[in-house]
Amino acid sequence: MSLNPESKYPTRRAYVVKVRSDARPNALAGRLENLVTGAQREFTCGGELLESISSDLESSAGEPSGHRAQE
Repeated sequence: MSLNPESKYPTRRAYVVKVRSDARPNALAGRLENLVTGAQREFTCGGELLESISSDLESSAGEPSGHRAQE
């Protein structure tokens, strides 16, 4: 049996989601921050939040996962 050296949850894909104080279930708004790169993106709805994460994953698709989280 061999162990996979890659983490199932790599640190490069760790985010902080900050929801604005005036956000509501039907009006989600806030900021997404990647913990490794520090890149921040504002979002004004759930769709934008998901699009921001998707875009970040696409931009990092070719990068080696040098940062590994301990599980």
